[in-house]
Amino acid sequence: MQVLVNGEPMEVEDSVNIAALLAHLHIKPERVAVEVNLDIVPKATYGARIVSAGDRIEIVQFVGGGC
Repeated sequence: MQVLVNGEPMEVEDSVNIAALLAHLHIKPERVAVEVNLDIVPKATYGARIVSAGDRIEIVQFVGGGC
C-alpha cells in the first residue's frame, strides 16, 4: 500500500506499524518524533499504531549541535 513519508510516496507492507516502518528506514525511534495525519504518535504506541493506505507520515529527527 502507498503512504506519504515526509512528503514522498512510499510503498509499505499491509499492517505495518510505526516501529517497523522506522526500522525499515534505519531510524532509531528514540531520536525522532512521528506524526500521522497531523496527530503526534506517542513513542509508547509505535508498535501498536498501524499505518493505513494514504496516511501522511512526518518523521522529525533530532540533531544536536550549537555554537
